[in-house]
Amino acid sequence: MPYIPRAVRRSLIAAAVLLAGAGAAYAAPAPSSRACEAGAGQAELKPLQPLSVTTSRGRFNFQVENADTPQEREIGMMCRKGLAADRGMLFDFGKPTNNVAFWMRNTLIPLDIVFIRPDGRVLSIARSARPLDETPLPAGGQIRAVLELAAGRAAQIGLLPGDKVVHRIFPQ
Repeated sequence: MPYIPRAVRRSLIAAAVLLAGAGAAYAAPAPSSRACEAGAGQAELKPLQPLSVTTSRGRFNFQVENADTPQEREIGMMCRKGLAADRGMLFDFGKPTNNVAFWMRNTLIPLDIVFIRPDGRVLSIARSARPLDETPLPAGGQIRAVLELAAGRAAQIGLLPGDKVVHRIFPQ
C-alpha cells in the first residue's frame, strides 16, 4: 500500500490533465490483481526486524519488514497473498510527517493500518482495510511511521490509540 501525500496526489492529477490536454495518452494501472500478475509487487524486505506493541492485554512481538525508501514505501504490501499473524511491514518516513493517507491499490489482502506518532504511540488505526480499494485512509495527525498487520490482528491484541510501539526508530 503506497503512501501518497496530498500535495503529490494533486501534482499527479495536474500532470495527467496537462498530458491529456497535450494529446498524450495517460492511464493509471487499474486497481486489480492483473497488475500483480505482471510482477508489480516486491520480494520480502530483509532482514526482518523485531517490533513489539504493548496493549492492555500485554506485550506482542512481531517481525517486520522495514520499508524505508520511497520505492519500498510505494510498493509496500502490494501483490502479497498472505501475512502471518506475527509479521508486518513498518513504513518509516524518517521524520515527523503530516497529511499521510494510505490506500489499498493492488493490495490483495485486507490489512490493519496502524499510524504511529513520532513518540512511538499509536495515533489511529484503519481496521480491515479492503483489498484493491483506492479510498484514502488518512492518519489524522502527525506520524513518524505506519505499521501494516494482517486484518483483525489489531483487534485480537487489543491495540488502541495511545498504545506503545517499540522499535529502533522510536525513542525509548
